[in-house]
This record gives sequence, C-alpha cells and structure tokens, in this order.
Amino acid sequence: MQPLPLTLIDTRRFILGRQGLWPGRRWQGLAGTGEAVRAIEALQLDPLNVVARSHDINLFCRVLDYRPEYLEQHAYAQRAFFDYGGALFLYPMQELPYWQPHMDRWKSGNRWSRFMDEKSELVNRIRADLRERGPLGNRDFEGGGRVHAYRGRKESALALYALWITGEVMVHHRERFERIYHLREHVIPPAAERAVTESEAVDYFARKRIAEMGLIRRLDWVNGLSGYLNRKLEPAEAQTLLDGMLARGEVISVQVEGKSEPWYALGEDQPALEAVRAGGYPAAWQPLGASGEEEMLFLAPLDMVTARGRAKKLFGFDYVWEVYKPADTRRWGYYNLPVLWGDRLVARLDPRLERSSGTLRLMGFWLDDPALAADPAFRRAFQRGLERFAAFLGAKNLDLAVLPGALRK
Repeated sequence: MQPLPLTLIDTRRFILGRQGLWPGRRWQGLAGTGEAVRAIEALQLDPLNVVARSHDINLFCRVLDYRPEYLEQHAYAQRAFFDYGGALFLYPMQELPYWQPHMDRWKSGNRWSRFMDEKSELVNRIRADLRERGPLGNRDFEGGGRVHAYRGRKESALALYALWITGEVMVHHRERFERIYHLREHVIPPAAERAVTESEAVDYFARKRIAEMGLIRRLDWVNGLSGYLNRKLEPAEAQTLLDGMLARGEVISVQVEGKSEPWYALGEDQPALEAVRAGGYPAAWQPLGASGEEEMLFLAPLDMVTARGRAKKLFGFDYVWEVYKPADTRRWGYYNLPVLWGDRLVARLDPRLERSSGTLRLMGFWLDDPALAADPAFRRAFQRGLERFAAFLGAKNLDLAVLPGALRK
C-alpha cells in the first residue's frame, strides 16, 4: 500500500486533534478529565508550580471547566491511573500489567537492585513499616545516612524509590506533590494484577508509542518502545515487529510533506486522517465551546505536542522550556509557554502568579510575527484565552505591561 500523503498543515491538525487540542476543547468536567488523560496516553507530571503545574495546564487546555482536584480524584480516589517512571508520567491503570516486565528488569543487574541488596535490612524495615503503618511518605522515616553516589539523598528515600521503581510499592496519593507510598496490594485494583508475557508487553507498547505521538518516525518509535520495555530493541526485532503491524493493517505509513522518510500512524486513525485531509475533522472532535481560532491556548511546557523538539519538527517553531537554564542564557523566559492559535504556534508567554495578591503577571511575550498584534481576530482570541487562563488560576488582577499596546486594550 502506498503511503498516505499529508500536507504539513494536515499533519499538524491531526496531531493536535488526536491530542485534544484542535479544533477546540472537546471534553468537560470530571468525566472529561479521565477521557482526556486516556487520549493523551502518557501525561507527564511535574512538581513546579510557578502558575500551575504543567500537567494541570495540559488538562486545562483540553478540558472545559477543568480543576486540579479532578485529576487527583481519577488517579488516587478512583484508582483509574497510576504514576510511574524516572521521567514521571501518569498512565491508565488497566495497562499496569504490561509494565511488569519493565519493572522486573529493575530487579537485577542495575543500581537499584544493588542498592536493595546492600541495604536489605533498611528495605525490609520499610516493607514492615508500610505493612503495619502505611500509607507513608519519606518524612515518616528517620532514614539513616546519606549516600554520596545517589546525590546525597537519604537512604530511606532511596529505598522507597527502589521499591517503587521495581513495582513493589505504588504511590497511594500525593501531599503537595510528595509521594505517599503503600504496598502494591493496597493500591492496585485486583483486575490490574493479571500476568502478561513479554511478547504481549512488546505488542502493547508498540501500539501505544504510536498512539501517544499520533504520527511518528521509525527511529522515534524504536527509541520510545525501548524506553517502555526498559531494554534495547534490536534492529531486526524492531523491523519484524513493524512489518507485522503494517501487514495486518494495525499501522499505516504516511508521507508528510517535505519529509524524506515515512511516518507511521495507527490503522484505526485512518478515518480521522482522511477527514482532516478533506478539510474537516471527525465528529468526535467537535468542540464543546469556543474553537482554537476563537480562543487561544497557552500550552503546558511539557505538552506532548511541543516538548522535546516537536515544536520545531512539526511547526517550525523554536521552543525551549528554560526553567533549568541560567537566567543570563535564556532566550525567552523562565516558565515560557507556547501560544497556540488554531493550528499554529504563534508566540511564547512567560507568566507568573503572585498568589498573595491574586495577580497574574506577564513577565514576557514574544510574537514570531509582530504584525499579528494588530489583527482584530488575533486580539480577540488572545484576550479570551487570557481571561480563561486567569480564571483557571484564580487570578483577580492582571499585569499586562509587557504586552504590545494593541493587546493591552
């Protein structure tokens, strides 16, 4: 079968649409929050709370009337999701069995297995304490000494992390984002404890990696799948796996305008791709409120659509989250967010929330095309987006001094 041709505009619209960012918000409230997290496939969590946490901004952009407690309810009250990984993501609870081979690989031949062997007495004491007194956080343990090789962290914190990364304990809930742990059996619903084979895990994550990205190049797929499996995927194994998925129609190849190599999408997404190619979108993508053309979105710094270089690859848009860069090396701002207008990334916004006064202060605003500030449609969409963002943050006042004059009106 010939690759499905896609223009760059159609490529952007499909990826944005599959992630729930185009043509507008299509989920709402508590129930919609769960639907959005499942559509995202892997929601990255981050503790920084400059204006709001990245994962909450992520869901605010997709869910009408979103509130952070909705995510907590789904994850820690309903146990619909679990968080896991060195790079911390939230995943649907029903896929936990497929993670077991990944977790098991941390139990031998690596620093965490060595730590658990060397500190077996401490690890056993923490197991016993969790059994008798759980759920518990790191603050509930005296912790012993500090370990230089592990960045000076307390031994108890390392032991808890080792038990968590190997799947023996899970995050029961969070308090101010701090992990509060309990033994696995006190967190995981029985249905999530079924056993799967390595082959089943490979097949599951091979599909998930494509679903997560919407459209993906082969190398990005291989690297992401290796991360899910916690092992290197050999070239021959990867090719056999991809060939099989293509032959069965589970995956289709796509030729993106201006790209020399094929990209891949799920076969089940072909109707959505065809709808976008025809100038429309699937009925399921119908916005519940304003469209992205009518109301701009200020994307989360760790949004799947723009993070890790995708903004440049897909939109030709320079974006780097500069929170960890020294101030004198920043090109934009500490917590700058990409600004999405319809299907285009058009600017970067650096917001701060002064909680004591309830003031949302814009520290910087960088338009790629300064002439847009004079466009009435742009101004209206920016104002609507900013008003909703301020309401979500609970801001009562706005400091817009950095904006071009036309946008301050």
